[in-house]
Amino acid sequence: MSMKINIQEIAIEQVEKLAEISIAFEVKHILSPIDTDNGLRGIVLKETPVTTPYIKDYDADPKEGPTQWSLYFDLSNWGFLVVEVDNELIGGAVIAYRTKGLHMLEKRQDLAVLWDIRIHPDYRKQGLGSVLFREVEAWARAHHCTHLKVETQNINLPACKFYAGQGCELGAINRYAYKGHPDEIQLLWYKMLT
Repeated sequence: MSMKINIQEIAIEQVEKLAEISIAFEVKHILSPIDTDNGLRGIVLKETPVTTPYIKDYDADPKEGPTQWSLYFDLSNWGFLVVEVDNELIGGAVIAYRTKGLHMLEKRQDLAVLWDIRIHPDYRKQGLGSVLFREVEAWARAHHCTHLKVETQNINLPACKFYAGQGCELGAINRYAYKGHPDEIQLLWYKMLT
């Protein structure tokens, strides 16, 4: 059975549609940093099982999620993509670009940030995330970006494997990025868009 896949850009006013799609995932394994000589001889991220698996939902925080972004950022340069399968909304991606005050953009005009990507749980692991990621790359290229940046955490092993599989390279590890979640480590991935 083949699926009819449609990816299109939507207007800012329709961004609440993305909030209807769960971004939650089960944490079964994490990437634990192992360093030698306090990191001077390198850091290795080792896959380790968690004692008790749990559900992580980034949208659970009332200050997060698609309906809150416009409260903190000017979204006028952002791209909003949605993916439909057989005319049903099952996912989407948001690309941040040229946004004053958004530190993730590093004050660069040639950098886009994959701010959010989500696929409905019933449609995950079917290749739709990869199709959507390619559309994100195309959007960034069309806006003259040379690099794409993605943030995730060491607790999101499926996302880390996904980004690595899309050709992203781990560019930074920040153990102290999340004051409210000291057990989570920020991982920043980069992909050169050629």
